[in-house]
Amino acid sequence: MAKLNENQKKVLELVEGMSVLELADLVSEMEEKFGVSAAAPVAVAAAPVAAEPEEEKTTFNVVLADVGANKINVIKAVREIAELGLVEAKNLVEKGPGAVIKEEVTKDEAAAIKAKVEEAGGKVDLK
Repeated sequence: MAKLNENQKKVLELVEGMSVLELADLVSEMEEKFGVSAAAPVAVAAAPVAAEPEEEKTTFNVVLADVGANKINVIKAVREIAELGLVEAKNLVEKGPGAVIKEEVTKDEAAAIKAKVEEAGGKVDLK
């Protein structure tokens, strides 16, 4: 600790004898008189860099979300979309929700696939 001169020692002794309320009033008066703040300095955090907007996704995976009541129509649609044989399309649809119908397709193609499967009675998610 730094060495205190006589005046600083006297001030310290006076402060030691004060109640918390008296000390708070003294601090307020000193702040007002000297135009300063006794608040602890807060390190200024670097302003967060504005997050760059996420790039718009350009490719999607078309994932079966629900087969629906018309399973046969969904199998036919999946067969056509994925260019699969009947057995492969049936197996894919029977995997149920989470089965990937087609991977890495453009936004337009994904929308067209979604429309076709939904027309057949199923539901898909684009991921």
